[in-house]
Amino acid sequence: MVAEAMSLSMESLTRAYRGRRVFVTGHTGFKGTWLSTLLHDLGAEVCGFALAPNTSPNHFDVLGLTNAMHSVIGNVDDLDHLRGTMAEFAPEIVFHLAAQPLVRQSYHDPVETFRSNVLGATHLLEAVRQTDSIRSLVFITSDKAYENVEWVWGYRETDRLGGQDPYSASKGAAEIVYSSYERSFFAHRPDLACAVARAGNVIGGGDWSADRIIPDCVRAIEAGEPIRLRNPNATRPWQHVLEPLSGYVLLGERLLNAPGQGKGAWNFGPSTHEVRTVKDVADAIIAHLGSGQVKIEQTEGQPHEAQLLQLNCDKAHQFLNWRPRWGVDKTLEATARWYAEFIKGADMQAVTRAQIAEYFEGSA
Repeated sequence: MVAEAMSLSMESLTRAYRGRRVFVTGHTGFKGTWLSTLLHDLGAEVCGFALAPNTSPNHFDVLGLTNAMHSVIGNVDDLDHLRGTMAEFAPEIVFHLAAQPLVRQSYHDPVETFRSNVLGATHLLEAVRQTDSIRSLVFITSDKAYENVEWVWGYRETDRLGGQDPYSASKGAAEIVYSSYERSFFAHRPDLACAVARAGNVIGGGDWSADRIIPDCVRAIEAGEPIRLRNPNATRPWQHVLEPLSGYVLLGERLLNAPGQGKGAWNFGPSTHEVRTVKDVADAIIAHLGSGQVKIEQTEGQPHEAQLLQLNCDKAHQFLNWRPRWGVDKTLEATARWYAEFIKGADMQAVTRAQIAEYFEGSA
């Protein structure tokens, strides 16, 4: 019997998460800060474990999250620290996001990428194995874990994993480690349910990472410089950061309350007609912020980056009742609005929380 799908609203999610002890790795990163804020607003008690933010400004400090959660600065490379922090907090639910998240950085430092994304993931799984309080694990990887042959239809959860660049390969490898732990250890724990979540490119306010299109656009516009695009015609399935995060929290709840229906791998991505080129995105940000210009810089010898990658999300649609709420135009408008407010010196904690409420309480 299939459990009734939970409504994707702040009210229903609050009922599911209020008072729950939730552990988030990578809480200082772009997705981690949005997820931690969302969980806090849902009434969860949140503990984060991550490296210190590596950009200035950064969303973690802008939101003042140190005062809203248990924040532990640490490296998933350090198993003893991770395991001890998790044991002391005794979480019921774990979301694993910690990773080296950049494709181009993986070419510059492949060893660190594999250490963070494979060994770090192994340490997380080992810490979960040794923590009896955990009932639900959402192990987050990436759409780039698929062996991408750049066909026009979306990848399903059963398609082959792989990866040409070090980042993509590290995500595929992390999933192999996860599968081993799931079958060797977690399958024998009836009190623990776990699943893999894969999502594509996310954008939204609060991202200042290098080599990402939105931060690059904002930095160039603020500096009065041209926006320089390496791959202007590359297409991406753009989605707001809240889209996959809404899927993650739905999945975490399902694993907790109907574990047999939440296990396996799950895709969270936008509709296929929401695909835009990199240049389309840059042009939209310029239009919303009111200034800027694009300069194409196609140089020889650039490392390989995928030109086309889409996900098939039928499984999440059918079994979690999850669907994307914001199209690409709304996503770009909300993202540009966030940065415009930041540039004006607005209260960004209030702006971020207002966008969370707008996403969950707006029309689906």
